[in-house]
Amino acid sequence: MAPTAEEPQPALPYGTPDSPRIAVRGEAHLEVDPEIARIGITVSARGTDRRDALADLTRRNTTALDLVKTYGDAVERVETGAFSISPELTKHGRGERVRAYHGRVHITAELTDFTALGELTTRLADLDLTRVDGPWWALRPTSPSHRQARQQAVREAVQRAREYAEALGTTLSALVELADIGAENAQQYSQAPGRAMRSMAYAEAAADETAALDLEPQRQHVYAQVNARFTMAPPRL
Repeated sequence: MAPTAEEPQPALPYGTPDSPRIAVRGEAHLEVDPEIARIGITVSARGTDRRDALADLTRRNTTALDLVKTYGDAVERVETGAFSISPELTKHGRGERVRAYHGRVHITAELTDFTALGELTTRLADLDLTRVDGPWWALRPTSPSHRQARQQAVREAVQRAREYAEALGTTLSALVELADIGAENAQQYSQAPGRAMRSMAYAEAAADETAALDLEPQRQHVYAQVNARFTMAPPRL
């Protein structure tokens, strides 16, 4: 049976002798200062009476939150995560007898002022039954560094293609395609995650006054990669 309509022809993957193609990859790697630092705060309480344990947990949670909020604009975001209060049963004896109750509240704080970061982490670690983890340095998703890396990757792809064309004694004619790595098969390119400079866990401090921690921000690595295809004038080989 003859087709009633003309079927579309697939695109040529390699070009033609009259319009050769060049396929290149452009890459960029930037090393920049972080924009934000995150710390995790875990407030704990323990008691043989459930109400007393919950009251202690509420009081310590309020103390930690009030301390974080005293830093004003230096703290960009404060969020409360998981809350739990669970019984601890006795290991011996019959029946379900409760030995103690354990309560925990997890708080995340995001800071933009790194000068205040060391002082805040030290003061939080000095609170009763309070644990501090971090800091985790990062860039904002809208950071100009991401745009700068993408633009640099594109420029690098154009430069590489131009060098190939010059090696053949010809010049580029037109851009055929520009795509992120994996855009053709809908596989998202995973960017290298930001690493934490240090992990800190502090228990109850014994000293009355503790010097503020000196925390050095860790430089962040930003990567970008693109695939580009160009046509060039036919070279004389």
